[in-house]
Amino acid sequence: MSVQTLYDQDFALWAERTASALREGRFGEVDAENAAEEIEALSRSDYRELHSRLAVLIAHLLKWKHQRDSASPSWRATIDLQRADIAQLLADSPSLRARIDMGKTYRKARAYAVLEAGPLEFPLSCPFALEEILDDEYLP
Repeated sequence: MSVQTLYDQDFALWAERTASALREGRFGEVDAENAAEEIEALSRSDYRELHSRLAVLIAHLLKWKHQRDSASPSWRATIDLQRADIAQLLADSPSLRARIDMGKTYRKARAYAVLEAGPLEFPLSCPFALEEILDDEYLP
């Protein structure tokens, strides 16, 4: 079975064989094009996860700020969990921090907060600095 066919028909086996070939220095057996695509996909996946977690975190900070009377322990738990997971992502891949698109992330967060909280007047631009968002002690 060709390497391309293996990639298309049994990804797990392809990944195991590719990793083995790389570890053993058998570079001629490596499906370089698909290996490169998979490595790039890992980076994109981490980037998407970071933005998704930031959007959830910011949405909860918005709700905390604008609906403090409705704040629940689950909101605080979500804030803490997202911060911990974001910290781990950034510890594993510090270069992701420079790629954060706060405008895009805030638009998603604001839309999410509106869906959950109703038609409140959330600001059009993010009222929190990134350092505040990531600060374990900060609550608006």
